[in-house]
Amino acid sequence: MEWIERLNKAINYIEEHITEEIDYEQVAKVACCSTYHFQRMFAYMVNVPLSEYIRRRRISLAAVDLQDGKKKIIDVALKYGYTSPTAFNRAFQSIHGVAPSVVKDEGVSLRAFPPISFKITIKGVDEMNYRIEQKESFRIVGVAEPLHKEIEKNFEIVPQMWEKAAMNGTIEKLVSMMDSSPMGVLGVSLCNDFEDWRHFIAVASTKTIDNTLEEYIVPSFTWAIFPGEGKAPQAIQELEKRIVTEWLPTSGYEYDNGPDIEVYISPDPQNAKFEVWIPVKKVK
Repeated sequence: MEWIERLNKAINYIEEHITEEIDYEQVAKVACCSTYHFQRMFAYMVNVPLSEYIRRRRISLAAVDLQDGKKKIIDVALKYGYTSPTAFNRAFQSIHGVAPSVVKDEGVSLRAFPPISFKITIKGVDEMNYRIEQKESFRIVGVAEPLHKEIEKNFEIVPQMWEKAAMNGTIEKLVSMMDSSPMGVLGVSLCNDFEDWRHFIAVASTKTIDNTLEEYIVPSFTWAIFPGEGKAPQAIQELEKRIVTEWLPTSGYEYDNGPDIEVYISPDPQNAKFEVWIPVKKVK
């Protein structure tokens, strides 16, 4: 329950600072998790990215401010962070379907997006298999690309990385170097609060690398490991959503500040076999 309470405190923080530039790192600190993991949990639980939720809240409140007809459009736009009237008009119409100039007219239909709140609901009709493992640090080698701090902007970066790695022979090369646990091709998202965010396509290996690859030492963590299979990437995404929305809230664990790892055991995209590793710690 404490975990859910922290999420609600983070939403309250957003509401208290809705007319300011919201620092995602500070929001995540209120929820006692990393910036990456907060955004990831939020998107899975609310079904919209954090940035879109904030945008909807601001535009919803802007409509209320404009309805009394006493405030200038430019002043309301500036209040909610839009320095360009054109950008505000575009955002307003995308949410409400009308221009801000007609809001005060009688009979105009608007959309309201109230603040959300989190609560525990009973799910879990389908069983979830998992194991908890303490693992010492291990070395991965592979290729990496920087990730954006707003995680939805990475939905293009990561698939393009995998497509490129498959086409240019990188994955085949990595498979030949794999000699350590976890055995499989790894998708590793390094998104903690202490270093630059990157996504690795890699394998666990002790072998020497050339200048086309780089290495990273995954620190020692306790891992919650979930096996899965099915069509990629849909089956993986569905499992990750269930982990966040069903398992994590009642597990007695919470995210630790480490990387997320996807272990691809079978390369067949139509019937992939994989594991999802999330770093966890006991809830205090």
